[in-house]
Amino acid sequence: MESSQSSDNVAERHRMIAAMVREFVEAEVRHRANALDETESFPEDLYRAMAQLGLFGITVPAEFGGVGADCVSYAIVMEELSRGYASVADQCGLLELVSTLLSQHGTPEQRERYLLPLLRFDRRCAYAITEPEAGSDVGGIQTRAERTSTGWRLNGGKIWIHNAPVADFAVVLARTDPTAGKRGMSIFLVDADRPGYSKGPKERKMGQRASQVGALSFDNVELPPDAILGEEGRGFHMMMSVLDKGRVGIAALAVGLLQAALEASVDYAKTRRQFGQPISQFQAVQWMIADMAKATHAARLMVRDAAAKLDAGLRASLECSMAKCFAGDAAVEHVANAVQIHGGSGYIRGVEVERLYRDAKVTQIYEGTNQIQRMIIARNILG
Repeated sequence: MESSQSSDNVAERHRMIAAMVREFVEAEVRHRANALDETESFPEDLYRAMAQLGLFGITVPAEFGGVGADCVSYAIVMEELSRGYASVADQCGLLELVSTLLSQHGTPEQRERYLLPLLRFDRRCAYAITEPEAGSDVGGIQTRAERTSTGWRLNGGKIWIHNAPVADFAVVLARTDPTAGKRGMSIFLVDADRPGYSKGPKERKMGQRASQVGALSFDNVELPPDAILGEEGRGFHMMMSVLDKGRVGIAALAVGLLQAALEASVDYAKTRRQFGQPISQFQAVQWMIADMAKATHAARLMVRDAAAKLDAGLRASLECSMAKCFAGDAAVEHVANAVQIHGGSGYIRGVEVERLYRDAKVTQIYEGTNQIQRMIIARNILG
């Protein structure tokens, strides 16, 4: 009985979180999504409001300034935010990964300087891994950090970095021992005002256009000894340790896109009339909506299952990769069908499903392409 009551309490907390975030999205996000997409603006006011609601650092322990909630709660928040606008959800996901690294590996001084302002959205971060020759192959990074008499000297460049055009600091993966492979990488906290730190122009993206992406360059950037996060040589492992949570987040974002597309398709099918009746009466439309509903439900269950395994402290790389791969593929396939249901109007800028279609594609690409996810899945199954 106690276990049942505890399960009921958890379920009720999850329902309350979903309701709270959905209310925020309906009031503050959805009506702005198309304008933000069109202008590619960075909605700092929305992010400050989200910080006040506790939507950043969801799984970070309360003692470090976070909410202290579980990973299932994080997945719920990501889904509900994405249902309003995927770019807004992306900011939540970015801050979740960076704040997790800072809470788990940061010194008290680093948490004071970076984590707490990040959770209040007083500082903005970039998560800098990808390089021209190191995307899916993280082990191929060439950015170097060398020891000096006063600390470290950082050289190299990163591309397609989330928040790079607006960040106050970057979490940078760099090689500290070129002979040690993946065991020779470390993470550095690099303030944007340091000499030699420069930002490239903002990339003009196909979708999720209010999410700021760009390049970073490090030209003999001098860093103090305490700029390193965690242990020297453990950077690759530390970055990989948060990827499962990152994949759950992107999978949940894809579910939010699916849910938004499903709702828009149902509404349109009931009101759009052809041949004297709503198009919802045509079997071809009914089947597309039925398949969309199946995919949304299945993807959501996979995401929640993967998140629950992470909450239980279980190894969940297989489940996280399956959830991310399935949800991303489903979002691209079924949001395309939402455009089809809307016909010509679905192809017009300013119509929700047109934006959802563009926003969906990148879910097959970032946090590890879906081809990489299939490799992970196969290796887990085949051994």
